[in-house]
Amino acid sequence: MGIVAGLDSSPEFTRIVVCDTDTGAVLRQGYAPHPMDGRPSDVDPQAWLLSLGEAAGGGLLEGVQAIGVASQQNAVVPLDAQGNTVRPAMVGGDKRAQVAAADLVDALGGKEAWAQAVGCVPQAAQPVTKLRWLAKTEPENARRTAVLLQAHDWLVWQLLGRPVRRTTDRGGASGTGYWSAATGAYRPDLVELALGHQAMLPEVIGPSDAAGTTPEGLLISAGTGETMAAAFGLGIGLGDAVVSLGASGSVMAVHPEALADQTGMITSLADATGMHLPVVTTLNAVRTLRGTAELLGLPDLESLSDLAMKSTPGAHGLVLLPYLEGERTPNLPHTAGTLAGLRRESMKPEHLARAAFEGMLCGLADALDVLRGRGVEVRRIFLLGPAAELPAVQASAPSLFGAQVVVPQPADYTAIGAARQAAWALGVSQGALDPRTPPAWQGAAAQVLEPGEELAVGQAVRQQFTAVREQTHPGAFRP
Repeated sequence: MGIVAGLDSSPEFTRIVVCDTDTGAVLRQGYAPHPMDGRPSDVDPQAWLLSLGEAAGGGLLEGVQAIGVASQQNAVVPLDAQGNTVRPAMVGGDKRAQVAAADLVDALGGKEAWAQAVGCVPQAAQPVTKLRWLAKTEPENARRTAVLLQAHDWLVWQLLGRPVRRTTDRGGASGTGYWSAATGAYRPDLVELALGHQAMLPEVIGPSDAAGTTPEGLLISAGTGETMAAAFGLGIGLGDAVVSLGASGSVMAVHPEALADQTGMITSLADATGMHLPVVTTLNAVRTLRGTAELLGLPDLESLSDLAMKSTPGAHGLVLLPYLEGERTPNLPHTAGTLAGLRRESMKPEHLARAAFEGMLCGLADALDVLRGRGVEVRRIFLLGPAAELPAVQASAPSLFGAQVVVPQPADYTAIGAARQAAWALGVSQGALDPRTPPAWQGAAAQVLEPGEELAVGQAVRQQFTAVREQTHPGAFRP
């Protein structure tokens, strides 16, 4: 078939991979940082184009037949009726919108109403919440807003020469807070509730559809959000879950149906293939490890891991509830962390280090239980993030999660997923691929870890963690 490119436009950089359409092998790569102006919550979208142009320099895209675009989720690009940006794009986990999120929950009648409407409860980062903030804080800009795009929608539109038709995909749309993964339809009334009036929304096209063709004949696929592209690049399917270890943590899994969760713990997203990606988030993951390393006077996480490996499973009875920034799973926004089980024999640095790793992973195991409790099958878990390489994580994760753990080799799976989408759209346009079946690219090279004989030990550690959680926060967690 040929070669395609995948674009990953993150908050900090643009990465491009050029791949073989048949195997998915990465042939060339490009990278460029995003120009930053010191305002992480407000970004001129032109910075994304400048970075894209730099990353694609030197003939990187020579011979490419199609491009897939993945970009940061939750960014909102408000346009006026002429297609000009009304203000800088609102990106990231914008804490300015926290009050707006609570306002929206109340305005629709509570969390249950939102879960039924669009499969998620408004959070500060979501586009619908940012629209509410815009209407309350910058009413003139809100009044001028006539079109709403996300980051990948805007980039696709620019690559196509700003056509009249504007498109998005179901994955990106499902994170807006005004499109339902269950019904596959927008809720314009929620846009009006947030913004104060209706606005034009991009057409949601299918996973293998093309958004259009550039004047030079380059096919542009539907595009998607970074989470959906990464899942597609990893090649996960039914029975697979992904645990992402960032400062905060997230757990997502492939599921055939959209889930409506009245508690708000599950965000019901659509994926880039026609399936669904229910997501559960924890506020405390690697930040727990970094805080413990600082407390112990250690220079980095590798040192903390080495110290933790000197302890044993269960950390001599020491249990850390890692709710250092409050917590979302369980919903304890104003709580603090808890250290329990202090005895003379457990008051050693290595046991505290071990308790930090086990506490972080038990918190994520709780998030996995939320999905399992809703009928989501989890047989294999992909563990992502630099912390996944730490020996203390790999030693504990399989037994605490109760499943096979896969640690993929580092790669830009978001860009690879975007390229795979481009290959799919290209193949469909040429009549070589079924629009219902994506190209069968080779899966990610990975290290595979089994629970083995450690499973019983891990479950005992989890029971100890659960007992402390229930004693400290009785009834707060009901998966």
